[in-house]
Amino acid sequence: MKKTFLNLKAFILSNRSQLANDIGKILLREALQISSAESCTGGLISSRLTDISGSSAYIKANFVTYSNEAKHKILNVSPETIKKYGAVSAECALEMAQGLLRLTGSDLVICTTGVAGPAGSETKPVGLMYAACGYNDNINVKKFELNPNYNRKNMKFMFSEKALQMVLDTLRHQSIV
Repeated sequence: MKKTFLNLKAFILSNRSQLANDIGKILLREALQISSAESCTGGLISSRLTDISGSSAYIKANFVTYSNEAKHKILNVSPETIKKYGAVSAECALEMAQGLLRLTGSDLVICTTGVAGPAGSETKPVGLMYAACGYNDNINVKKFELNPNYNRKNMKFMFSEKALQMVLDTLRHQSIV
């Protein structure tokens, strides 16, 4: 029953969240551009941002870098970083954001890497995500540990929600809002 309630809660939130709309308004008003590089969210952040009418004015580029090879070839994440820390790590998320900033020249970037499930490991459990948000070359990396009882679809949504909240918080912290 607890698992069912948790997933129902995520479903309801998915129909009520205004984060992408709020971010879009700020980016339009301030004439800023955003790019994303996603692994565990599989393009959901990009989808949510592009659901907003007029988003072509502020979205510069979005990538799904699901494989380690894509992280390296597109974002220039070091194979040594992946080997030493893993693709699901703060270090990988940081390098993803650094690479995305260099690649796109965007004002703002958001990158995600994590374990959506259903399988994880002792050191990388289901519900673990690292997100990196960069604004004008200042990059903040956060670790999120969500309830592992979300189903995969809802876990991806909740990961995207945390990442978009991080974008909004970054914009607020920069005194743009």
